[in-house]
Amino acid sequence: MVDWVSLSVPFAYLGILVGSLATFSSLYRKRKAARSLSLEPWFPTHLQRDIYLSLLHLEPEPGKDKPPAVPDGVLKAALLQRATEDIKRILEVRNAKQALSNLLQRGSVGDDLWQRFLRAEREVEAELRDVVEEANALQANWGQTIFQSANEMHHNATLRARLSEIQAKGKRDREWWDQEKAAIQSSFMKELGEDGKESVKPAADKIGSDEDAVLVEGGGPASSGASTGSKGAGKKRKGKK
Repeated sequence: MVDWVSLSVPFAYLGILVGSLATFSSLYRKRKAARSLSLEPWFPTHLQRDIYLSLLHLEPEPGKDKPPAVPDGVLKAALLQRATEDIKRILEVRNAKQALSNLLQRGSVGDDLWQRFLRAEREVEAELRDVVEEANALQANWGQTIFQSANEMHHNATLRARLSEIQAKGKRDREWWDQEKAAIQSSFMKELGEDGKESVKPAADKIGSDEDAVLVEGGGPASSGASTGSKGAGKKRKGKK
């Protein structure tokens, strides 16, 4: 006779074990999902997406049943700006993924940061699909080329920002050089002035000593007057004879 009680014990043990594992897995996943939602987002608020959605879902004005119609050109421009912001985020995710993965393997960063990055990557992928769908809804087959246009706009904006930075740096460098040049000129002129004063003093002393030597050698003004008087007296004596 089969002992069903002894056979039911292992099956009950297996059932309890499987149920406890399933409960633990479910609780762990819920806790992990709640923890990932509580983490700080990798990217800031997507302002361009919010603007596009606000234009797309305008509420009617008070006293009117229908919302105001938004031109397709405005919607397309808003969607293109949204795609341009997505291009920036795609490039940031691609550039940071390899470096962050290496840091995670070395243990330099925690798992929370990696979870934040993975969530941001999933959000970017979902955002790209949404933009393609919206572009195809506004214009047929526009979803195939919208990101190409957005990439060109992003590249142009990057070049203009770089050019503005170079021009601002050149202006600062020019102002610095003008100040340095003025300081160098002023110090050079001061040195020239001091050297000129020092050279003028010995020259003046030398001129004065030369004049004194000439007066001494010539007998001075008195000797010249005496000689003139003696010559006149001699002439008078000759006239008396």
